[in-house]
Amino acid sequence: MFYQLLKYVLLGPLLRLMFRPRVEGLEHVPEEGAAIVAGNHLSFADHFLMPAILRRRITFLAKAEYFTGPGLRGRLTAAFFRSAGQIPVDRSGREAGQAAIREGLGVLGKGELLGIYPEGTRSHDGRLYKGKVGVAAMALKAGVPVIPCAMIGTFEAQPPGQKFPSPRRIRIRFGEPLDFSRHAGLADEKAVLRAVTDEIMTAVLALSGQEYVDRYAAEVKAEEDQRRKESRRAGVRRGN
Repeated sequence: MFYQLLKYVLLGPLLRLMFRPRVEGLEHVPEEGAAIVAGNHLSFADHFLMPAILRRRITFLAKAEYFTGPGLRGRLTAAFFRSAGQIPVDRSGREAGQAAIREGLGVLGKGELLGIYPEGTRSHDGRLYKGKVGVAAMALKAGVPVIPCAMIGTFEAQPPGQKFPSPRRIRIRFGEPLDFSRHAGLADEKAVLRAVTDEIMTAVLALSGQEYVDRYAAEVKAEEDQRRKESRRAGVRRGN
């Protein structure tokens, strides 16, 4: 009930007014039945823009930190995310990937749409990064199609560090469903999972037109953060 209220009354109209989304390929999203929508991830606003324009409800796997904030504000934030169709996933530890897959399969098992960002985190520089294989595992285990999706313009509307998005026209592009039934029964084969994931990311890349980086976003961001820290320490030493 609250999901519909957010979509049609509270949040959806505001998002449409702010971003005036131009949507392409919406006919590729099935009107019924389980499917995965796999897209790039450029902004915090992505979580809400796609549900606002889709005819069907879509459930996203979201990082657990959104649900564990302290105090009243934390509880309200968690309630909002759950009401908006987000499922918390702990991304730390060895079991994190398997937990996400279990949650995703639960959604697909109910015949619903599942939204996934295969990069695993928001792009910190607007480029498209290597996808993690969880999306392939879910697609093969559930036997469902994957619809590639590209958000275009949301990075410029709300780049990292900007608390609130700026009004800007954005585009959302959906590609033709990808059928991986030829790999049925091979969900435990690492080479197959990698090949399927790369095929999905290639389709997203064709829709988004981003520069592609064949590395995981989290690794690159961690390296850049480390270099900045070292540069600041070096500057402090020179200042002394």
